[in-house]
Amino acid sequence: MSDFDSVIGQLTPEIYSNMKRAVELGRWPDGRRVTPEQRETCMQAVIAWEAKNLPEQERTGYMPKNDCADAPDEQVVTLKGIPEGDPDA
Repeated sequence: MSDFDSVIGQLTPEIYSNMKRAVELGRWPDGRRVTPEQRETCMQAVIAWEAKNLPEQERTGYMPKNDCADAPDEQVVTLKGIPEGDPDA
């Protein structure tokens, strides 16, 4: 187990929440700005913590599967109120 994994295992939900908020807002709870290095590290920690503690659909960046793959490529549309064959319609 790496040092990073060890630290992730010790994160509490409160620390995770603070890190996630810092990534989202660019500021720590006390108002200090998050440096680019801190943001990157926090983002990695948030993703790793979520992978160990949350179901897939609750994780940051989760995208549900696209069910449109089974849909037909084309769909026929019928406009009501326009007579068929009317060239001016």
